[in-house]
Amino acid sequence: MSDFLSLALDLGTGLVLLATGLALVRLIRGPSLPDRVVALDMMTVNIVAFCGVAAIRFDEVAFLDVALALALVAFLATVALARFAERAQARQTEDKKEDGE
Repeated sequence: MSDFLSLALDLGTGLVLLATGLALVRLIRGPSLPDRVVALDMMTVNIVAFCGVAAIRFDEVAFLDVALALALVAFLATVALARFAERAQARQTEDKKEDGE
């Protein structure tokens, strides 16, 4: 492996881990459900990117299969969480209308 590729992989790994850590902070602190959903989605994207970097670093294509499967599951989870958040907001709006009348 060339020195430049090794440096790029080290830098990429470090930046992906930093982004994942920052997303974890947002996931914990919130403050709202949409913030947490976006943070969770960002973490899954970062993990997919980490799998891509690991595939190059270790010259193992199995990491790409893992990344693809995780990306598909993460997409479905994000859609489900967004739908849940939308329904929760609609329910709160409905409850406020009933209390106001």
